[in-house]
Amino acid sequence: MATEKEVYVRRLFGKIAHRYDLMNTLLSFNLDKRWRRATVEEAKLKNGDLALDVCCGTGMLTLGLAEAVYPDGRVVGLDFCQEMLEVAKVNLARSPYGRIIELVQGNAVALPFEDNTFDCATIAFALRNVPDIEKTLWEMQRVVKPGGRVISLELAKPSGFLFKQLYYLYFNYLVPLIGRLAVGDKDPYSYLPRSLKNFPHQKELVKLFTKIGLKEAFFRELSGGIVAIHVGIKGD
Repeated sequence: MATEKEVYVRRLFGKIAHRYDLMNTLLSFNLDKRWRRATVEEAKLKNGDLALDVCCGTGMLTLGLAEAVYPDGRVVGLDFCQEMLEVAKVNLARSPYGRIIELVQGNAVALPFEDNTFDCATIAFALRNVPDIEKTLWEMQRVVKPGGRVISLELAKPSGFLFKQLYYLYFNYLVPLIGRLAVGDKDPYSYLPRSLKNFPHQKELVKLFTKIGLKEAFFRELSGGIVAIHVGIKGD
C-alpha cells in the first residue's frame, strides 16, 4: 500500500509533468543540463552497458545514460508517476537514443528487477521524494552488478556563509513565487524547499552509502554546493 508521502508526491508531480523540464531549466538558470552531464560522467558507462535510471521523470538523465551506452547498450527508466512517463515518451521519441530505452512504471523502494542486473543505477532529484531513502539506495545496490555504480544527483546544502544566505533566500522565497506564477499553483514549488529541509546533508548521505555496503563512497559538489553527486560502488 502506498504511503501518504507517495500519494502526495505522485499527485504533485502529475500536476506539473507538462512543465517540469521547462521549470527545471528556468529555476536552475540552465545549470540542470550541466549537472546531468556530470552525473553521466560519474557513471563510467561504455557502449553495450545496461543502466537503470530510478525515478526517471521526463527522461532527461535517462537519455544522457543512453547516449553513453549507445548503440549496443540499453537503459531502463523507472518512475511511479504515469504523467511523467507520458512526457518521457515524447522526449524519447525526439531523440536518436530513445530506441534503446525502455520505460517502466514502478516503485523505487521495490524495484521490479533481478539482483545483479545493471552496470549502473542512478537517481536524480528524487531521493528527497521517496518514502525511505535507505531502502531506495539498498534496492539500487541490489540490482546493480558487483563493481557497478550507484549514483544520486540531488539538491544539497551549500556551506559558504554569504552564498548560503543568498541561495536560501532564492530557494525558500523566490522559487515558490516563480513556480506559482508559472504553473498557477503554489503547492508544487513550495514543496521543493520543504523537501530539502529534512534531507540529509551531503556529508551524512555519503555515510549512508557506506552503511548499506557501497564501497569507495564519495560525493562531488557542483555550483557552489547547491547540488551534489554521490557515488558508491557495489562490492563483490
